[in-house]
Amino acid sequence: MIIGVPKEIKNHEYRVGMVPASARELIAHGHQVVVETQAGSGIGFTDQDYTDIGATILPTASDVFAQAEMIVKVKEPQAIERAMLREGQILFTYLHLAPDLPQTQDLVKSKAICIAYETVTDNQGGLPLLAPMSEVAGRMSIQAGAQALEKSNAGQGMLLGGVPGVEPAKVAIIGGGMVGANAAKMAVGMGADVVVLDRNVNVLRKLDDQFGNRIKAIYSTADALEKHVLEADLVIGGVLIPGAAAPKLVTKEHIKNMKPGSAIVDVAIDQGGCIETSKPTTHADPTFIVDDVVHYCVANMPGAVPRTSTFALNNATLPYIIQLANKGYKQALNDDKHLLNGLNVIDGKVTVKEVAENLGFEFVEPVTALNS
Repeated sequence: MIIGVPKEIKNHEYRVGMVPASARELIAHGHQVVVETQAGSGIGFTDQDYTDIGATILPTASDVFAQAEMIVKVKEPQAIERAMLREGQILFTYLHLAPDLPQTQDLVKSKAICIAYETVTDNQGGLPLLAPMSEVAGRMSIQAGAQALEKSNAGQGMLLGGVPGVEPAKVAIIGGGMVGANAAKMAVGMGADVVVLDRNVNVLRKLDDQFGNRIKAIYSTADALEKHVLEADLVIGGVLIPGAAAPKLVTKEHIKNMKPGSAIVDVAIDQGGCIETSKPTTHADPTFIVDDVVHYCVANMPGAVPRTSTFALNNATLPYIIQLANKGYKQALNDDKHLLNGLNVIDGKVTVKEVAENLGFEFVEPVTALNS
């Protein structure tokens, strides 16, 4: 199979779908890898690094899309990239379709086989290809929040961990999954006063085992959420419903009643955000103010630390890329129910129920769409 790696074009996105070591593994399995020139430059890899392991460098993204049978990316394809997809071509990347009607329409129209990292599952009920980026984003959310609290960024001028004699900031983390646990780890390490809210008692028990009395693990009711959001100096939105748009848990009314100069980091923004006042921002212009509350809503947070993120992502995605290349998409998806859960669109059909319901498409069972 010919696997193509285009250069990412989203704002300040420096990650790359495959590093040279990953490309080398595919080539060892007898496949060809074509890479757009400078695709790895953002994390320090030259074209020569790719050609040294047997990959072919192509001058443009259109050349890569034209030659490749499978496209491996990091971020969802932008409009100019979606126009280059063709029927029967495999696209393997993050998609986050639930809040994105234009992208879904274009992928349906392309009749490509679109497999999303974020809906691939595993035997433990986890999301193994989302997990590494959730770890990065969770840890980054505290860095971003700490900066948002600085006076120069319109925050209240508060040091997250305080100093002796001065109280630390109060951090409320909504969602105790991978994002929330990693955010808690960083916030605790910086000395903040941390509350994590979740509706899953088993998640709360796990957090309690991990952190003990260094955090407060609270069952999330409407009352508890309101109380802790309004008391917080920094709120982290880390809610995820796989494949679906994030629920709007923090309302406009909550925002209006928060402390002036407090901050919000909505990590769920890729799935539409869990804060009612959120809207996607970029690394070039990451924050905005609503009712004196600083909002940080960058939709590709791990892109700010692209080298760490790319290696973490490649470690997770490589086995699946090899499966798809070695077996072909149909056999690979039929053989692995967890990879099949990653199938979002195929031959013009939407195969994720939450996406279909949210955006008004007919839902087709993945196994039916795959074998029809």
